[in-house]
Formats: sequence, structure tokens, C-alpha cells
Amino acid sequence: MSPLYFVSTNHNKYLEIESILQKYCISVVFSKLALTEIQSDSIEEIAIEKSKHAFAEMSRPVIVEDDGLFIYELNGFPGQYSSYVYKTIGNDGILKLMNNSKQRFAIFKSSLAFSDDMNHYGFTGEAEGKIAFNITEGGWGYDPIFIPNGSDLTYGQLQMLNRKTEFSHRAKALNRFAQWYNQNYKGMSTCEYKWDS
Repeated sequence: MSPLYFVSTNHNKYLEIESILQKYCISVVFSKLALTEIQSDSIEEIAIEKSKHAFAEMSRPVIVEDDGLFIYELNGFPGQYSSYVYKTIGNDGILKLMNNSKQRFAIFKSSLAFSDDMNHYGFTGEAEGKIAFNITEGGWGYDPIFIPNGSDLTYGQLQMLNRKTEFSHRAKALNRFAQWYNQNYKGMSTCEYKWDS
């Protein structure tokens, strides 16, 4: 059976995804490829279309991931444009936009999409939390400014303690995907795994 490929230009995402899928005995190979991204208000739709494009390019089973940071005080910005916004204004820019904001509630959403020659499926995960007042150490992307509910630490600080997956939106989407994948692709796993509750 063909190996599973994670298609992205973001190697940090791959490392995080690989470490989570290992516990389900799913091996994943990184394939660096820039994918066409449709304009849509839905990160789920964006991820599904990217996975179809990735499969068309590779003719192999693929997963792609799209995520977004939705900040309520900013009417959901940067949302589905999170990657572009991070590249242009970064965490400093986000904090400047929220300079006088006391309401800092945000949701980090992840949409993981799988495609092969017959299937196109999406799996989502969300983490509620808030935007920090300062940029912390650790992590990548928005990790140093997002504090998930249930923690006083940012994703960046949690990553440094190897605890980010306890709260991660991406881990929730990956857990859902992994359970579906192991149920539908019999014989792919070569070791014993435990289901998450």
C-alpha cells in the first residue's frame, strides 16, 4: 500500500503532524510543494481543495492542513488569511492591532484534509483561548501569542515543555483523522496503538 504524504511548504507543521501520527502507528512523508489556495471563507473548503490539488500533482494518498486564528475583537481576523497575515505583519502586528483591547478571546481552528483516488475527507479541530499581551518564547507562527483555555501558558511555552498537543487544535483534527484512517486503511499500521477518549 502507498505511503501517506503530508504536502506543504511548512516543515514545522510536518514535524508536529509526524509526532502526533506516530502514536497511531501512521508514518507520513513530507513533500514540499506549494499548492493553489482557493478564496473561501471556510478553512475546511480550502483544505479539501488543496488536498485534491495535491493528489492531482502526486497521484498518491495525501493529507494537507489549513488553519486559522480567529480573533473576536478583530471580527474573526486574520482567520483564513492567517498565513499571509503572519508573513506580512507577524505577531507584533497582531498585538499592535489589539493594543487597547481588553477582550482577547480567540479560536484557533485546524482543518486536515485527506485525498486519494476515491476519497476526499476533512477533519477539524478547535482550541478556544485568548491572545497574550506579550510575545513569549517557543513555538512557531502564532504559538507565542495564543494562550489556550486550561493553561496560563502560550502554545510557544507549552511547546518548550512538550505539552502543546494536550491543548492543540491541530492535535484534535489529527486524532480524528488517525482514528478514521486506521479504521479504513486496514493493514497500514504496523504497531499497536490506543484510541484517545
